[in-house]
Amino acid sequence: MKNGWQVKRVSEIAKHSLGKMLDKAKNKGEFRPYLRNLNVRWFDFDLADLAEMRFLPEEADKHTVKKGDLVICEGGYPGRAAIWNRDEPIYFQKALHRVRFHEPQHAKWCLYYLLAQDLEGTLKNHFNGAGIQHFTGKVLDRFAIPLPPLPEQRRIVGILDEAFEGIATAKANAEKNLQNARALFESHLQGVFSQHGEGWVQTTLGSEIDLLAGFAFKSAQYTNADDDVRLLRGDNIIQGCLRWDDVKKWPAEDIETYKRYQLQEGDVVLAMDRPWVKAGLKHATIFAADLPCLLVQRTARLRGGVNLENRFVMYLIGSDAFTSHILGVQTGIGVPHISGQQIKDFEFARPPVAEQRRIADNLESLRGETQRLASLYHQKVAALDELKKSLLDQAFTGQL
Repeated sequence: MKNGWQVKRVSEIAKHSLGKMLDKAKNKGEFRPYLRNLNVRWFDFDLADLAEMRFLPEEADKHTVKKGDLVICEGGYPGRAAIWNRDEPIYFQKALHRVRFHEPQHAKWCLYYLLAQDLEGTLKNHFNGAGIQHFTGKVLDRFAIPLPPLPEQRRIVGILDEAFEGIATAKANAEKNLQNARALFESHLQGVFSQHGEGWVQTTLGSEIDLLAGFAFKSAQYTNADDDVRLLRGDNIIQGCLRWDDVKKWPAEDIETYKRYQLQEGDVVLAMDRPWVKAGLKHATIFAADLPCLLVQRTARLRGGVNLENRFVMYLIGSDAFTSHILGVQTGIGVPHISGQQIKDFEFARPPVAEQRRIADNLESLRGETQRLASLYHQKVAALDELKKSLLDQAFTGQL
């Protein structure tokens, strides 16, 4: 640590208190908004989903965040923090710490230090609880922060503020480019299925595909052996691709028994339980790298017939028209689900096979460019995060 710096516990430089959960049944007075841990983002607050509660002014005064206070999550997102920079005070509830520094300038310094600990993965070393972890008041009391003299703090924080603003701008620009590419792809995709060309025939999916629902493999026989066969469940299907990070397997020697449920390259698969989530429809194409794998119950395999290309099927069920159909017919409140017949009932206009191939080629080219931009975006975000870590490391070792 640099000469002239000191290490101070939070209890030595600030007063902190934990929010209180008020009894709604006993509260009177006006309805007022209050902060919860889910409202706290790093360096800012998401105020779009503020809850309200009726409480008396004297109750609120004891548990109010004022301009300049540091707010730290005690639970839910332990350690995540932001400074309340608005003129209007706001009530804060349980699972949030309010930290009011004796020297207000320490708030921003502490905020950057908490972020540095989080990016390094060391902040979790201060959490308590085996299940739901917490950044408790006792831990916060003892939390040690390296402190340079105030003029040095002011200089370093100024450097970090400018650098982080530039990083945020670069990240926002990269995200905007990615969003524009995705919007262009979606616009082109929906445009294809909103117009009917010459030779297009009105039909249903059931008339054009071979649909198969998966088998109820017994979970007691699941394995984790490297040489065994992956089981494709609904959880493995996301928006346009598969994820194999949580995979179950079946004994390889038993695969011939379930030959009917073996998937092939080019097959289109669709989740039948909760087929649509906020991120989009859970559907994907099977590639060679995914094989061999077996189709599990509550997932559907769609395989085009002589008049319908598999690649076209993939884009067809990715259309707004198919999603609208699914959302209109799915049943179940807890876990919405669809049946094979409901999938087959979807009506659409089928172009000639040559036109299907041309459409699929164009969409694949556009999707490839979108995926390239997505890859660049994730690389840039990773690089920016590394830059943040480097800057913070330099800041708290006295190298800035």
